[in-house]
Amino acid sequence: MSSPESIEKDRTVADLLIDTTGWWIDILAPTNNELRIISKIFRIHPLTTEDIQAQESREKCEIFQNYMFISFRSFNHDYHSQSYLDTVSFYIIVFKDGVLTFRFQDLPHPDNVRRRIHQLKDFIKVTPEWINYALIDNITDSFAPLIQRTEVEVDSIDDLVLVLNGSEQNDMLSRIGSCRKTVMQLLRLLGPKADVVKSLIKRYEDKIKEIEYNNMILETQLINGGEDPSKEVYLKQEEVKAHHEVTLYLGDIQDHILTMLQNVNHYDLILGRAHRNYLGQISIELSLAGNTTNGVINRLTFFATIVVPLNLVGSLFGMNVQVPGGEKHDLVWFFWIAMGMLLYVIVMVAIGKRTGFL
Repeated sequence: MSSPESIEKDRTVADLLIDTTGWWIDILAPTNNELRIISKIFRIHPLTTEDIQAQESREKCEIFQNYMFISFRSFNHDYHSQSYLDTVSFYIIVFKDGVLTFRFQDLPHPDNVRRRIHQLKDFIKVTPEWINYALIDNITDSFAPLIQRTEVEVDSIDDLVLVLNGSEQNDMLSRIGSCRKTVMQLLRLLGPKADVVKSLIKRYEDKIKEIEYNNMILETQLINGGEDPSKEVYLKQEEVKAHHEVTLYLGDIQDHILTMLQNVNHYDLILGRAHRNYLGQISIELSLAGNTTNGVINRLTFFATIVVPLNLVGSLFGMNVQVPGGEKHDLVWFFWIAMGMLLYVIVMVAIGKRTGFL
């Protein structure tokens, strides 16, 4: 006779799944053949299989006959990788009794949710809907540290863009460009998430209404049949309560997503203003440098205007022909010419100062 332990060991995974509720299977980088087998076992629709095989990047929530398919995007968390912040798709299939998740890169979310389940398993009932909520919540919360770092960088840029000057501004444009790239990636990742969560909330609200309606019909049928409906009604009420709690949790996630989107949009506006201020300050500095250069050129031009006539007089009296005073053997002519040149320079400098050239 077989012992209970041997019987338990002989049971297959399929047998365990049939007798278990709240199961969760996380699948990393499945091959096409593996995905085909899994789809056959769990009766996954070919459209869902095709989306997972093609690593469909569009975030969405689709309702099928026996499950709900959610595509939710995360990002590469490896800061030192060249593909940091690149989109990584995370697929969740929620069945009545369990959850399947698919991913093609290593992500921290499944481990984080498993730790959370281990911590809370004595206080909450772990249902497939709660696992789905926990995964979405963890993916959403993973954006918070990145947004905080972006906020610090944006505030730094906004404070320094009008303070730094000269060589200190050399890396400002690259900082603005890098930060704006991060903001654009955050907007691209966070944008569709609010619609997906909204669709989930609507799905659970419709499910609650459906359960309540079926509950009312069941209660009426049991009363008319002379049976006590309290047990069946209690079970349905527990299901309604679980769905209602998940709806509240999803509403909290939606609020977080909208808040993060508002913050990121605000950062984008600040960076746009900082970029314009930076370009405006560069333009002003270039104008000031141009004005300084023009002033120097004006002075050089004026000095050239003074020197050219002096060179002309010196050239005329330095020719190898007979010139006035050439027959004189004293220095009278020389001093008169030098005094005339000096007087000319003094008059021209006075005119230049009066007219603003000097």
